[in-house]
Amino acid sequence: MSGVLPPWREPVRDEWIDYNGHLSEAYYVLVLGHATDAVMDHVGLGPEYREAHDASLYTVEAHVRYLDEVSAGAELEVRSSVVGATGKLLHLWHELWSGGRLRATEEVLGLHVAGGRAAPFPPDVAAR
Repeated sequence: MSGVLPPWREPVRDEWIDYNGHLSEAYYVLVLGHATDAVMDHVGLGPEYREAHDASLYTVEAHVRYLDEVSAGAELEVRSSVVGATGKLLHLWHELWSGGRLRATEEVLGLHVAGGRAAPFPPDVAAR
């Protein structure tokens, strides 16, 4: 599992704007979480997989850098890469872009969990 994945895109919603007139920090993380969900879908860990196998990817560590403000009405694009994987772990890198500028980054370590316990990725998921 490595490489760049299709970008995640979504607009900033008015209710995400804080008292300073910019995207509130919690919503940076929400959008980056949506990008993680898109990666999960791309590698075969989407809703159907979760339902059929009682398994999912759990975030066990995340590091966010807030680099620039995002204004109301902005369009967001998250560019994601799988930077590493082991039998049970997936290491992701997200870059949040808006208006041609890098606004935030997030590094995520996800653990594959099945039946409430850490478990190896199925072979087809590992191949992707």
